[in-house]
Amino acid sequence: MIRDGEDSFKTVGTPTLQKNVKISCRNVNVFYGTKQAIKDLSVDIADKEVTAFIGPSGCGKSTFLRCFNRMNDTIKCCTVTGEIIIDNENVYDKKVDPVLLRARIGMVFQKPNPFPKSIYQNVAYGPSIHGLAKNRAELDDIVIESLEKAGLFEEVKDQLNHPGTSLSGGQQQRLCIARAISVQPELILMDEPCSALDPIATGKIEELIDELRQNYTIIIVTHSMQQAARVSQRTAFFHLGSLIEVGNTNKIFINPEHKLTQDYITGRYG
Repeated sequence: MIRDGEDSFKTVGTPTLQKNVKISCRNVNVFYGTKQAIKDLSVDIADKEVTAFIGPSGCGKSTFLRCFNRMNDTIKCCTVTGEIIIDNENVYDKKVDPVLLRARIGMVFQKPNPFPKSIYQNVAYGPSIHGLAKNRAELDDIVIESLEKAGLFEEVKDQLNHPGTSLSGGQQQRLCIARAISVQPELILMDEPCSALDPIATGKIEELIDELRQNYTIIIVTHSMQQAARVSQRTAFFHLGSLIEVGNTNKIFINPEHKLTQDYITGRYG
């Protein structure tokens, strides 16, 4: 039995990397009021790879994910300490504008959340407000390219003026991915992007993630260990707000170093 409490764990595996580092997190703590949700977490995230965060509900996966684009700032009682350095810039430096930071970091949520606008406007909105297109022709190019990268253009090319909400659930999620990449992000965060989708739509999203990692660093939170094994190159296992183990995905699933990781992967709890 795994007990709740103020347990502290030492991370095993390879939390720090020697090269190809996109993000360096050092001594990150997250508090909701007096409750500590993330405990002294240090880890490196590799560039142009998919890193999966796994662990039981309430273990801190999504809380930690939201640290990268400072979404936790929107929660009044939330406090974050430590450093999260993306491309040599500490995103918690007082000089960093959270709004501009979020423009550099795409996020895909658990449930598809297209804007109540047309398919075209969903994708064009970000590039328009951030001045990424000088004219309508450039904006058209961005929309088409983003939809193509999201594997959606051929399905919707004759419906660009239709509401985004008219699409199927899987198509809506790919539209949200197109929207996220339309602003040329440095990083894509995905919080349970397939939990509301059927297996066929999930398969398409997973294929898309594998294609996108050629150009983007991707972090995905997932409750599905099978999904983590399929789409990620590195996996991080969380428990009670601590990072228990991180390393090559195959090693984590085949030969984990920590007993907690092994127990979770083999279904003994969680």
